[in-house]
Amino acid sequence: MSMLDMKDQDGEFVVNEGAQNLLKKIKWGAIGIAVLFVVLVGNPLGTIGAGERGIQLRFNAVTGKILGEGLYFRIPLVERVIRIDIKVQKEQATATAASKDLQTVHSEVAVNFHVDPARVANIYQEVGVDYKERIIDPMLQEGVKAITARFTAEELITKRELVKDEIRVLLRDKLQPTGIVVDDFNIVDFGFSASFNSAIEAKVTAEQSALAAKNKLEQIKFEAEQRVAEARGKAEAIRVESEALRSNPQILDLRALEKWDGVLPQVTGSGGVPFININRAAGR
Repeated sequence: MSMLDMKDQDGEFVVNEGAQNLLKKIKWGAIGIAVLFVVLVGNPLGTIGAGERGIQLRFNAVTGKILGEGLYFRIPLVERVIRIDIKVQKEQATATAASKDLQTVHSEVAVNFHVDPARVANIYQEVGVDYKERIIDPMLQEGVKAITARFTAEELITKRELVKDEIRVLLRDKLQPTGIVVDDFNIVDFGFSASFNSAIEAKVTAEQSALAAKNKLEQIKFEAEQRVAEARGKAEAIRVESEALRSNPQILDLRALEKWDGVLPQVTGSGGVPFININRAAGR
């Protein structure tokens, strides 16, 4: 006979009090383990954070249901949720390409993008969560190489904004069908060979010297024109004055009077007869 049971007077088996307590402990222990298992392994509640979307999976198959921000419920051990970030993100990469004039160009570029919230399930189903490595990085490399080949090395510097816009448009058109939206694109840096940098520096120096010489020549020309204009003005003044004197000789007498200081000459005429000083004669 087991220690947990015994026969009563009618010959039936009954469980004693100690055995009952043991069974209760086993029962509650099993319930506690089940609850702990559900909490740790199969929690039915979860949350989707700000700037995220949730992809519902049932037995690891995409159901197509997209969960928004907030609390959600799932069936433990049957359903699970994959979170996808839909905020604007930045991916930066380096690319080596050849320019139109076969110069080697080392570029550092950055693209700002976000995942289309309505396409997160398709992206996960077709690409997975590592869409940066599988889609964006290769597309960056391809876009930089394709556009760089359309410009000479010098044009990559002088037409930087145009180059940037063309790469951005190319990336936008290529990535949009995959559910990735390009927000902006920037060229962080262009790098060229040492020989090309030296050639560009020499060219810039020559252009600056030529510009300085041109400016100096313009300055000399302007100063010469000023002197010519000044001489012409003086000649014109002399001509006008000469014509005025010829037409009106009294102008000379008028100018003499303007310059007279009020003192009379001491002698007059050819005989040298002196003037009489009235003031002295009067004893003044």
